[in-house]
Amino acid sequence: MHAGLKLAAGALMLFGAAPALNAETLRVGKASPTSPAMLPADVGQAVGMFKKHGLELEISSFQGGGKLHQGTAAGAVDIGIGAGPELASIAKGSPEIAIANPVGPPVFVGIIVPYDSPARTLDDLRGKRIAITTVGSLTNWLALELARSHGWGPDGVTPVAIGSEYASHIAAFRTGAVDAAIDPVAFGYQMEEQKVGRLLASVASYVGNMSAATIFASKRMVKDNPDAIRRFLTGWFETIAFMRANKTETVRITKGVTGYSQNVQEREYDLTISMFNDDGRFDAESIATLKRSFADLKLLDFTPDFATLDTEEFLPKR
Repeated sequence: MHAGLKLAAGALMLFGAAPALNAETLRVGKASPTSPAMLPADVGQAVGMFKKHGLELEISSFQGGGKLHQGTAAGAVDIGIGAGPELASIAKGSPEIAIANPVGPPVFVGIIVPYDSPARTLDDLRGKRIAITTVGSLTNWLALELARSHGWGPDGVTPVAIGSEYASHIAAFRTGAVDAAIDPVAFGYQMEEQKVGRLLASVASYVGNMSAATIFASKRMVKDNPDAIRRFLTGWFETIAFMRANKTETVRITKGVTGYSQNVQEREYDLTISMFNDDGRFDAESIATLKRSFADLKLLDFTPDFATLDTEEFLPKR
């Protein structure tokens, strides 16, 4: 038997159950194919953690939260994994609800500068052009929050929307179109290997809890199959426990998903494994930060009742 299969089988034995014979298919959408906040879905599927609870995940990746929630609205996604600011989609009428807040601070997102940039601290970015994915996105807000948190005023930085393709961010560095970019930390590690860019800091150095990863369920699932939602979340948190205890196997699986080098994947694991919580509850700090992000990005022209956007009904009982 292949060593990886032996480890996966061992994981199932460790958690005390054999795979279900007739697993139910659950369509899971990720807002990003490589975000470490969303990789537990891939790890749990690979080691049989969800199958233990009678679920077979059909995982799809989308280019951003907007596309993910369009998929949910179209009936193509049962469970979505995105970011907290996407609760605005629910406030606008998307047929879903947030069911877990498994990650508070956005440790896995960083500010990257060109490899030969003179910038050594975040203070060196005052007045600079920072690449973001799109206007109104999480990266847009993180650029604005950098200026606010450092007291630079509303024009303290200039966000430049250049899309989510990493090739465009590299090209912007090489042509001098931007002075920095907000990207996954692992991408910064990879750019360091290529001597194209380097990580300046994680955005968690100036942003606190904000439900940096949020799990959503379609209202159809809530109505028709609430038990599957509960089983999914149970499998999710058991997967987190497995990941903490099994670095080598976790890195092997996630490397196959992200395409990063062994060194980059190990560095990302070491940085991010502690960011996952064990209860998925929506803390007051995250909600307060999300409210501010809604206002800063002008995502809504009204103040939503957060009690209608999320629920803790499906979380495992502690």
